[in-house]
Amino acid sequence: MRERIVVGWDIGGAHVKAALLRGGAVLDAAQWPCPLWQGLDHLEHVLAQARSRWPVLGEHAHAVTMTGEMVDLFAHREDGVQRIAGLLAGHLPGPRFFAGDGGWFAAAQAGTQWEQIASANWLATARHAARAMPQAEGLLVDIGSTTTDLIAFRRGHVLTASRSDAQRLQHGELVYQGVVRTPLCALARRIGWRGARLNVMNEFFATTADVYRLTGELDAAHDQHPSADNAPKDSAHTRARLARMIGLDERDGSAAQWLAFARAWRDEQLAELRSQIERVVADHDLAAAATVVAAGCGAFLVPALVPEGWHFATYAHDVARIALGSAEGAAGWVQVGAPAVAVAALYEQEQA
Repeated sequence: MRERIVVGWDIGGAHVKAALLRGGAVLDAAQWPCPLWQGLDHLEHVLAQARSRWPVLGEHAHAVTMTGEMVDLFAHREDGVQRIAGLLAGHLPGPRFFAGDGGWFAAAQAGTQWEQIASANWLATARHAARAMPQAEGLLVDIGSTTTDLIAFRRGHVLTASRSDAQRLQHGELVYQGVVRTPLCALARRIGWRGARLNVMNEFFATTADVYRLTGELDAAHDQHPSADNAPKDSAHTRARLARMIGLDERDGSAAQWLAFARAWRDEQLAELRSQIERVVADHDLAAAATVVAAGCGAFLVPALVPEGWHFATYAHDVARIALGSAEGAAGWVQVGAPAVAVAALYEQEQA
């Protein structure tokens, strides 16, 4: 008898990620945009897309983690956990919700266990990475569209005592910056342009997607949300959005100058992420030759963040296992959707 497929779900506020695993190996993975703050109907639409991609979804087991309870659609996080869990239970057979140290719970228990279920996706990824490298110590660096997780591990265990987002923000383990949706005015108050430092306009004129689209580092498949001005994402419109950040127009600079400007924003983000990595490394006294595990759609930044002498690994190649004959492109989406893969793998390990 073949092992049952487990579907891992990461229900975010802006995206939903899902992965199909059998025997710990990934068969397929995907991500869909889901602006949950606009209504739960967007989550229902994603579930319909998932059923179209995987027609026998109802025959599988389902393991769920989430961060979507944070969006302002909900009165509070408890309300968000309960409503998301209730909706999923109405569309999927018997989903089980990851509650970190608390284990796994059915949707009916989400109301009493909401604090452990809320925003636990980072813990699933870090726990999976730590278990996959039982002799190593290091740091998970998961740079997503909106946030960055910096989680230390050693000899098979996650080191942080933090569990809530507020605690992780306090200790530098959650940095509210990503490579797609972050407004540029959140990265710096002043920015370099043609040898001068200019104050930044605190307006939603451009996002980090504009920076990494112009530098050529952002995969177009990961650029799933509308631009700040809802205009096209070609180079000219991208440069125009960046120009507005300092009160200019695209015609006020050359293509080379706007590329240099994009790289200046990149440098600002790298500096902030490095400073937070230094905090986490110091707090947990990580070794000089530790391992960094890169994950997320912003994993391309991690080599520039790695302390000298560290070993480099990626979640898709060194933590997850990709099945022979897996769907085309699955490895790339495994890297982006690490929490969905991790929650399915943990469910297989802990609930089999």
